[in-house]
Amino acid sequence: MTPFVVMDCVLLTRMSGLPEAASLRELRERIAVCGVNVLYHHFHETLLRPSFDYPDYHNDFAVWAKLQLSDPVLAERFGILDPYSFSSLEELRSAMLDIIDERINSIPVARAAPRGGEFYFFEADTVVFDTGDRISEPAELAPAVARMTTGSVFFHFIEAQRREPIGMDDFSAWLLRFGDETQACRDALQSIDTGFLTLSELRKEICERLAAHCL
Repeated sequence: MTPFVVMDCVLLTRMSGLPEAASLRELRERIAVCGVNVLYHHFHETLLRPSFDYPDYHNDFAVWAKLQLSDPVLAERFGILDPYSFSSLEELRSAMLDIIDERINSIPVARAAPRGGEFYFFEADTVVFDTGDRISEPAELAPAVARMTTGSVFFHFIEAQRREPIGMDDFSAWLLRFGDETQACRDALQSIDTGFLTLSELRKEICERLAAHCL
């Protein structure tokens, strides 16, 4: 059986090329045309950015609505969006546009950010490297995950779901090779709600479920 190869990753963040948004209307215009990698970065890759330290919300749009637009209603609506509940980033885009349209129609004047508080649109390349660690048996997976960096957890559990097989983390895809004996373990992993967990919390949750089911 091919061993599990433990990888790690870091982000190389860059400007997307879109103009910054200084108001809610401008935010809508940019979201309507931005690449899906921009949405992915501001919703998913915030987990991997050491600079992201606003615990109430797990995406950049919610934080901006709260801190720069001073719009707690919009921030809450952005904040409860679970990007993993959408089948595609295009569906996530549509949901965001619907929220913005509803908010614009419900207030007399669309909110604007103060000078210096504009929203800047970023995207990132993921640089992946081999850690040298290998896992041979399902029972070794839980202690191995406990040793992994948050970059490895992100790559194998979050980023993996964009690769084939779509929607499956790398741990589950590897365990699939062992057949029915790992079914309970795979079910436990795939039922994890990642939407509002930090990477450290996600690592702990993965370890607990692996320890309980991959004996």
